[in-house]
Amino acid sequence: MSTIFDCRDEAQLLAGMRHARQAIGRGDLIVIPTDTVYGVAADAFSPVAVQRLLDAKGRGRDQPPPVLIGSPETLTALAESVPEPVERLVEAFWPGGLTIVLPAQPSLVWDLGETRGTVAVRMPEGRVALELLAETGPLAVSSANLTGRDAAISALDAEKMLGDSVAVYLADGLSANGIASTIVDATSLVRRGPGEEKGVVRILRHGVITREQLHEVLGDLLEPEPDPGQQDGDS
Repeated sequence: MSTIFDCRDEAQLLAGMRHARQAIGRGDLIVIPTDTVYGVAADAFSPVAVQRLLDAKGRGRDQPPPVLIGSPETLTALAESVPEPVERLVEAFWPGGLTIVLPAQPSLVWDLGETRGTVAVRMPEGRVALELLAETGPLAVSSANLTGRDAAISALDAEKMLGDSVAVYLADGLSANGIASTIVDATSLVRRGPGEEKGVVRILRHGVITREQLHEVLGDLLEPEPDPGQQDGDS
C-alpha cells in the first residue's frame, strides 16, 4: 500500500525522505514534487526500476524518461561532452525548468530505453527534490501521470492516476507553476550530422523557459523558428 507524506510538516518530511530513499534502493517508484510538475521517479541505474516507471505510465521504451540530477557537476559524468554554450544554459537556467539533451557518456551502464545514445538531463528547483537527489544520485523521472492525461500538479493528482504502482508519495502542496520543462536538443554541438555546417540547439518541447529566454543566452546558436504550419518535435 502506498503512503503519502506531507513534506510541509518537518516530521513527515524526515519520515518521507527516509521511506523514499529506501524505496529507490529497492527498485520501487516514488512521486516527488518539482518546480514544474510532480514527477514519478526511479533509480536511473536500475533497468528493472526504469521499466516499472514506463509500465506505470503506460509508456513504451521509445519514450525514455529524462534524468534529474542534484548538481550541475553531475552533468559532466552523464554526458559525453558539455560544450561551452550548454555551460551557459546551465548557468542561466539551472536549477530550473530546462531539460538538455546531449550524447550520453559511453561508459555508463544503464538502460533508460531507446535513447539512441543520448540522455536528457535537468536539475530541478525545490528543497525536497534536491535533498533527495543529493542522497540517491541521478533519478529517472517523468511527469507523474498516465500517458495522455494531464501532468499532476499535486501528490493527490498523481496518486489518483498511478495508485499502488508507486510506493511513496512526497507531497509539497501544488507544484510551482504546473508547466512542464522546456526540452532542448544540444547533441549537434557535440556530434554534427553529414552536411551540417555548425551545431545548433533545437527546441524539442516548449515549456516554462521561453524561446526568447533561450535566444538571449544562445543567440544564433538557437535554431530559427520553423515556418508557419510546421511543428517542433517532441521528446
